[in-house]
Amino acid sequence: MSKVDKKKLILAAATQSFSQFGYKATTMDLVAKIANVGKGTIYTFFTTKEELFEAILQNAMLEMKDAIHKGMREEDTFFQNLFRMLDLLLEFRACHELFIKLAQEFRDIGTQQALEGLQRLESSVLDYLRQEIDKAIQKEEIKSYDSEVLAFTILKLYLALATDWTKSQTRKPLDKEQIMEYVRLFVLDGLTTDKSIKL
Repeated sequence: MSKVDKKKLILAAATQSFSQFGYKATTMDLVAKIANVGKGTIYTFFTTKEELFEAILQNAMLEMKDAIHKGMREEDTFFQNLFRMLDLLLEFRACHELFIKLAQEFRDIGTQQALEGLQRLESSVLDYLRQEIDKAIQKEEIKSYDSEVLAFTILKLYLALATDWTKSQTRKPLDKEQIMEYVRLFVLDGLTTDKSIKL
């Protein structure tokens, strides 16, 4: 097996381990067992568990950015792309076991590395969203405001409506159309320069 194949095998095994067992319970021994390689083989590529975790986070963030980027369409308005991007992000988070496990681990036992991994994902999303907002400002699709603040506000609003809202057993989950309507109310109607935009 080539060095490249061994590294891919180790990364796949580590991703499986972090996704199933979380950051705290994953050890180099466990990754070696899942990959069916000696622990020394892992150390030829990654000197620490932290370094291995970093490589997995980088891969996951690239995968997420690629999924979001593929959903963007030049011919669509900023708001059409925004809603598509936020939906893709939510789908990615919901089906990517690593981020589900990290959120669960931080919530249940407060593992700092799990929180940092989630914060890095959010930072990556915010950076991408900020760039899209800057483009929309340049095209005069939206009013000119601080794109960092706008990105943060839009993302937090969307996540609050899509996920946090349903954490209470007394609240009925909002469907995509309802979420879009509230985002339209709070964001689109306040930012757009073109009141004729339809979603």
